[in-house]
Formats: sequence, structure tokens, C-alpha cells
Amino acid sequence: MKIKSKKRLVTYLNILDRPIKFRPFLFNRMFLLWALVGIIGGLSAGIYWIILEFLIHQITFFEGWLVIPVMAFSGLLAGTIIHFIGDPGEIDLIVNNIRFNKGKLNPKNNPSMVLSSLLCVASGGSLGPEAPLVQVTGSTGSWLGKICRLKGEELRSLSIAGMASGFTALFGAPLGGSLFSLEILHYKHAVEYYRAIIPAFVASCFSYIIFALIVHLGLGPIWDLPIYEMSNLFDFGYAILFACFAACVGWLFIICTRSLKQLFKKINSPIYIKTLLGGIILGVIAYYFPLTRYFGHHEINELIFRDSTLYFLIAILIFKILAISVTVTSGWRGGFIIPLFFVGATLGLILHHFFPNINLALTIISCMAAINSCVTRTPMSTTILLATLTGFDYLVPILFASLTGYFLAPRIPFISSQMKAK
Repeated sequence: MKIKSKKRLVTYLNILDRPIKFRPFLFNRMFLLWALVGIIGGLSAGIYWIILEFLIHQITFFEGWLVIPVMAFSGLLAGTIIHFIGDPGEIDLIVNNIRFNKGKLNPKNNPSMVLSSLLCVASGGSLGPEAPLVQVTGSTGSWLGKICRLKGEELRSLSIAGMASGFTALFGAPLGGSLFSLEILHYKHAVEYYRAIIPAFVASCFSYIIFALIVHLGLGPIWDLPIYEMSNLFDFGYAILFACFAACVGWLFIICTRSLKQLFKKINSPIYIKTLLGGIILGVIAYYFPLTRYFGHHEINELIFRDSTLYFLIAILIFKILAISVTVTSGWRGGFIIPLFFVGATLGLILHHFFPNINLALTIISCMAAINSCVTRTPMSTTILLATLTGFDYLVPILFASLTGYFLAPRIPFISSQMKAK
């Protein structure tokens, strides 16, 4: 009986290895795997988002000076989880594994990533949920690939499809999320892994549907910019001008983060001591500037429609950059994409004080596009993401600003594994 069972199992596996023979269509086993990755990604992201929203509503009850001990305790608890369960790494590790580890993302550290990131994001850290979601969904794709005995580019493509499903769920942009998962893997060649384009598109579409059904997020623009009508060709010039300022701020963020990283490396202590120290610093910043707390999903709208003075905006810009840098370097877990959009929106409002005759929406979106492209090296996907997230109808000014930020970026990328040669 055991021999017969083994033969049966081999037969079933051989059947699974064969493509489904729908001759008139390009439809096979790989399509089903891409779709399954997208469905799992959408479910995972939906559950994560519901828990995150619940925790945020509970923790925001603590205001005023109480924010300092709350964030300090959250940092200590998150660091303890990482210390004892395992270090899940950051976006740099994900990019490194996709490029240099044959696309294999290890799911064993997912519990540590999920638990620590929920604490860090919900308590008010200046990092978003995109990195944890990408880690979970990307490793899910890698795990499914191993089960189905995929190798080489097929396995890598399935992992990238998982990453795309995570980006798409959060941003609500299937096309932008797909391209982002491809662009972020290399500092120079936007589609180095071009074979993963269709898998990423398929997984993103299924993830978008599932996530939207669960939380209804991403069904429309989440940031309300003022109405923009392109008046003349000089708008492209203004977009490039504002992008130059944003690229300078991008450099400032990179320098600040690298400096703090070296500083925290000198602290020869367990990670929970570093996350505790980071929590105290973040709590103090949030006490004096509450708008810098959290990753900016809701705060960007509040910032845009708030009547703020120039000095207040400059202070928010400086301390938000400091808060993101401290969060990244002290061991807190999360992603920095949406926080960078917040920094770009703040810079746009500052520049509007000096260029009051220029449309505010153009100023803001140019800065948001340029700073993200400068740091992450993703001009194409940034353009599409911002058009989706803001409802900005004119892609060309955003593209001009994104490309300007991209070409003015530092030679050595912020995500160092984007640059390493094979």
C-alpha cells in the first residue's frame, strides 16, 4: 500500500507540473500560482490593516506627555520581540535576497516582522506598513514556489509577484505597485527582472480586489490635493525647479540617516535598548510636534488643509526627517515610502510661501515625486502611484519631477543592495 501511495503521489505531482491545456488561451499553472499569491497577499494585507487600525485607535488615546512613555514602552517591546523571536531585517535585506539569493525570501521571520511592525507603526513611529507587508507577501510567494518545485527565474518571479501584491494592497494601485516591486530591486535598470512583469501584474490585480473587498481602501484618491489645471508649458519648468529643491531634501534625509546609523552602531547593547532609546526620542518629538507622529496616511490631508505658518512648516520638515531617520536606524520596523511623501508635501507647502502664484497641487506633488525617486530610485512607479493616490490627472509634470529627483540622487543608493554587482 505504501508503494502504491507513493506512486499515486508522484502521478499527482506530475499532473500538477503540466500546464492546463486550454489551447485558445495563454492560461496555465503559473497563472494560477500568480493569482493565488495575489489572493493570499490581499488577505494577509487586509488582516494586517484591520489589526493595525484597531491598535492605532487604542493607542491614540494616550496624548500629551503620555506619548513619551507609550512610545518608549512600544520600542522596548518591539525590540524584545526581535531579540528573542528573530531579526526580520529591513527592505535592504528583501532586495538583497531577491537579487542575490535566487529570489528566496525566508518566511520564518514573518512572525517577528508582523508583531514588531504592528507595535512600531501603531504606536506612532515614522514608518509605514509597506515593508512588513512586502516581507510577508513576498516570502509567501517564495514559499509557494518551493512547494511547487520552481527554480531560477520562475521562483524569483513568484517572489516578486508576492512583493507586488503587498505594495498594491497598501497603495491601491495595481500598475504602480507592480512597477514599484520591479524598480526598487535595482538602482539603475528599472526592469532588470522583466520576466516578472506579467506575474507582478496578475498578482497585483487579485490582491487589489481582495484587499478592497476587505477594507475598501484604495478605491479612490486618499490625499485631497487642490484642483490643478495645466495653464502653460512653464509648469514643466516649475515641476523641475521644485524637484531640485526636493532632491536636496532627499540628500539631507540620506545623510541624516547614515549619520544616525553610525551613531547607533556605536551603542554596544541589545536591540531592545536601541529601540527603547529610539522610542524615547520619537516620543519627545511627537510631544512637541504631534503632526510628525505616525507615517502620514491621514496626516498628509491634515497638513495640506491646515493654515500653517512658514516657521511651523520648516520645523515639521526638520523634525519629520529626524523622526524617520531615528525610526529607521534605532531598530524600529516599517517602510519609509509614505513618510517620504509626507516630507515632500511639507516641502511643497514651504515652497508655496515663496511661489504663491504657482498652483499648490503642482508644488506639492512635484516635491513628493522627486524626494521619493531620489531616495528609492523608482521614477516610473512613483509617477503612477502619486497619480493614483492623489487623483492628479496630469502625469507629465509628475514624471518630470520624478526623473529630476532620480538623476539628482546620490551615486551610492540609499538602499545599498540595489547597487551590488552579481
